[in-house]
This record gives sequence, structure tokens and C-alpha cells, in this order.
Amino acid sequence: MTLQQEAPRGVQHISTGRRVKDRFVQGLVYLAFALAVVPLVSVLWLVISNGMARFDLEFLTHSMRGIGARDAGGGAYHAIIGTLEQVLLASAISVPIGLLTAIYLVEYGNGGRLSRAISFFVDVMTGVPSVVAGLFILAFWILFLGMPYSGWAGAMALSILMMPTVVRSTEEMLRLVPADLREASYALGVPKWRTIMKIVLPTAFTGIVTGVMLAVARVAGETAPILLTVFFTDSINNDPFSGPQMGLPLYVFDQAARPNDTAIDRAWTGALTLILIVMLLNLVARLIAWWRAPAKGR
Repeated sequence: MTLQQEAPRGVQHISTGRRVKDRFVQGLVYLAFALAVVPLVSVLWLVISNGMARFDLEFLTHSMRGIGARDAGGGAYHAIIGTLEQVLLASAISVPIGLLTAIYLVEYGNGGRLSRAISFFVDVMTGVPSVVAGLFILAFWILFLGMPYSGWAGAMALSILMMPTVVRSTEEMLRLVPADLREASYALGVPKWRTIMKIVLPTAFTGIVTGVMLAVARVAGETAPILLTVFFTDSINNDPFSGPQMGLPLYVFDQAARPNDTAIDRAWTGALTLILIVMLLNLVARLIAWWRAPAKGR
């Protein structure tokens, strides 16, 4: 009877100890989360509080042409146009190449020598600094081939940085697609290419879009490649294939280097505008991924 009476006490004691450990670890997780959020919140607060001073219609619709170093006014319209065009061109280059490369690695590579070599070079490209990508385009496209500074040159440099992120994220999403779906499609006599197009890619579509947006968010704020390949301009240039073209990261760098308060205010507002553009692109991508999800039947 004594043993029977003591057993529940031991069980209760173990349960209490586990509950204490669980609460302790849970508290550590919450603390780590708070420490990770503090820098993010502080950066957002600084950018928003300082950037709202010049965030107006004039800033979004005017360029810096005719604006002196110490003059008030001016805007970043030319830089906004440049960033959107450069990122769009970089995505048009890197997304198809990255997507096809990931499909080959997952569906056709089978661990062969070529697939291992591709994976190795993708890993190498992942660690390439952004300034090296800009120097490569500067040396080859501008100095060797004699092409002019342009938004297209900047887009090529950005695409080098985007490609490995697109490849790796797409590869991981494709590997998460259950093999049973492929086997069921093959059992019905569907060719492999059609299985990939109709089964594999739609299933992994949401994750692929998320990976692409991560790549876009990475290159949208790069300054070194744009500085080396696009150059500076205070005027609006809607043609990314001809002449220098501004970008928002370069605009922020240029304005922050000027020793006056009006330029510093423009730099903060340019940083805020860049954050809002990236957030807007992510929101649009999320809506597209939600609308094209397999559960929606579209």
C-alpha cells in the first residue's frame, strides 16, 4: 500500500519538473524572439520617423534635375523608375534560368556529374559579394565590349546575385513535392515534362514565388553593382538600355553623402520608399500565390 501511495507522488513530481523546464525553455524562446525583433523595430522606427518628413507627392513625382546641393525640394521619381526597371529586368533574366536549373537538378540530374558541378557553382555564386558582380559587368560589358552605362548593365549585375537564391529556393520547394504525385501521373501515362508543368510546378508554386521575392528583396537594396554599372544621373531616364539611370539605393547613398539637412531628409525618405516598394512587391506576390494555390482550383 505504501508503494502504491508513493507512486502517484513520484509521477506528480516528474510532471512538475518537466513543466518547469518547459516554461523555462519557452521563456528563452520568447526572449530570443524579442531580441531578434528589437533591431528590426528600431530600424523601421528610425526610417519611418525620419523619412516621413519628405514623403509627399513632390518627392514621388519629381527628380533632382535643377536642384542644387543645398536646395530644398526635389524628389526620387527618377530613382524609383530606375529601381523598378532594373529589378524587373534582373528578374526576367534570373527567374527563368534559375527555375529551369532547379528543375534539371531535381527532376533530371539524378546526382550525376553535371548536376554536382552545377550545384557547386551555385553554392559559389551564393557567396559572391555584390561588388564582385558589379565589377564583372563593368569589366566585361562596359570596358571590354565598350557598352555604355545603363540600367540594363545594372540589371545584369543584379541577376548574377538573384540567380543562386532562385535556384536554391526553387530546388527546395520542388523536393518537397511528394513523389506519389509524380508516380500517380506517370501511371496514367502522362509524359514527364507534362507532369512537371501540370503537377510539380503548381504544387510548389507558392514556395517558388516566396523564394523569388526573397531574391528580389535582396537585390533591390544593393548599391555597389548599381554604382559601378549604372552611374549617376539627376534626370529621368525611362530607357534602361541607353544612358545612366538612377536607382533608389544609389539615390540614398548620394544624398546621405551630402553635408546638409535637406539632402539627409531626402536620403531617409528614399530609404522609406525602397522599403515600401519591397513590401508592396511581397504583398502582390503573396496575393498571386494565394490566388494560384492548388486548393483554389485555378
